[in-house]
Amino acid sequence: MFRLQVLLVKRGNPPYRGRLALPGGFMRDHEDLDGAARRELLEETGLGGPGLPHLEQLGTYSAPDRDPRGRVVTVSYLALAPDLPVPTAGSDAAAATWEPVEPLLSGGDRLAFDHDVILRDALEHARRMLEHTTLATAFCDRDFTMGDLKRVYEAVWGVPLDLRNFYRKVNRTEGFIVPTGEKRALETGRPALLYRKGPATQLYPPMMRTSHAGHESPARTGGRCME
Repeated sequence: MFRLQVLLVKRGNPPYRGRLALPGGFMRDHEDLDGAARRELLEETGLGGPGLPHLEQLGTYSAPDRDPRGRVVTVSYLALAPDLPVPTAGSDAAAATWEPVEPLLSGGDRLAFDHDVILRDALEHARRMLEHTTLATAFCDRDFTMGDLKRVYEAVWGVPLDLRNFYRKVNRTEGFIVPTGEKRALETGRPALLYRKGPATQLYPPMMRTSHAGHESPARTGGRCME
């Protein structure tokens, strides 16, 4: 079972000591933004290196009162990867944990600072990216089935999808995925064909989530947003 989750840390220092927050920190003089994001993620959680196939800048948050310590402008990053390990808290975090995304956004300010807003923006960005790009393959292992890819879309979009219709739409974009020629045995039914990420980066025509109706169907996959 797949489920979309976000990496959070339990703050070990004030302000908001004991509250969950997105991992992050301050830049050092010698760093650029990308370098600082990767360093903070590694320091606070023990995660980094080749296990992060996708890392991109998400947005900038600059409300004057967003941090009680003073004026702090945050540049947030979105990192995506499948089957990530149990995180390890760094020196300034009391704990690090994977948490399901949807319950965190069900109401109230459950995260420190304005991290609820950042998380909501990150989720919406990921949903839009799955409509227009081949980003969904970043959630998958190197070899994956059509069912694996479908469950990624269901987890991020929060809607159930018909497998046959999904297969047809995936194959409308040449180079979205490429067959490996191998199969994977399933618990029931025939073995499933295996695929890998293809050379395409954009989906044309896009796979619009608004064309799919249905209730939310959570799945389990790895995703993280960091401040």
